[in-house]
Amino acid sequence: MTLSLEGKTALVTGGSRGIGRSIALNLAELGADVAITYARSVEAAEAVKEKIESRGARAKALQADAVSYDKAEDVIGGIIDDWDKLDILVNNAGITRDNLILRMNEEQWDQVIDTNLKSVFNYSKAVAKPMMRNRGGSIINISSVVGLSGNAGQSNYAASKAGIIGFTKSFAKELASRNIRANVIAPGYITTEMTGELDDNILKSIEDETPLGRPGEAVEVAHAVAFLASELSSYITGETLRVDGGMAM
Repeated sequence: MTLSLEGKTALVTGGSRGIGRSIALNLAELGADVAITYARSVEAAEAVKEKIESRGARAKALQADAVSYDKAEDVIGGIIDDWDKLDILVNNAGITRDNLILRMNEEQWDQVIDTNLKSVFNYSKAVAKPMMRNRGGSIINISSVVGLSGNAGQSNYAASKAGIIGFTKSFAKELASRNIRANVIAPGYITTEMTGELDDNILKSIEDETPLGRPGEAVEVAHAVAFLASELSSYITGETLRVDGGMAM
């Protein structure tokens, strides 16, 4: 069996840039029709949509507030109305608002928990019944090694990413009998626009802590997502796959 997503439909939240962009383009490369959501950057989202279509796939770029459950229902419903089904959901939308806990304010905490964790609930719940009617589906939630190990200055981010892991295990147990699988990808340090803002000394220390001795590329996360989205992983659910160069080993 080869890795193919021909005939599948997918949604990637936060798909206009970084890891989400690579995931969306790789799913299209493997034959899936792909919709993405984005928060603000219309130009970046339209560029991804055009690249998906250039691969011969159908595409949608949908502006949506990841925190809104009603918007999640609208997004899922619109995709199913147009494409009849949704086989793959990748919950990738996320933000950081880093600060030491003594300096972190309530807004910084709430923004990260709502965007990173509540969005996973929103889209997973909204897609559950359509996937049940379709008698199958694969949900891949993007967490982080920080959700496994914690990190000073990121208590809000770590809590949101750890919450994703617990949520996914529970969801997987509830929906497994309906042939719906749910798994987690936990990236380590991946080169993106977000991590590009880090100080060189911090980057060097991260690389020193990584057994493979280098940062990961977004496409390497995308390859892991594609595996979990495909029939090659048909007997895998409730798992957390680290894509971190051995950082959290």
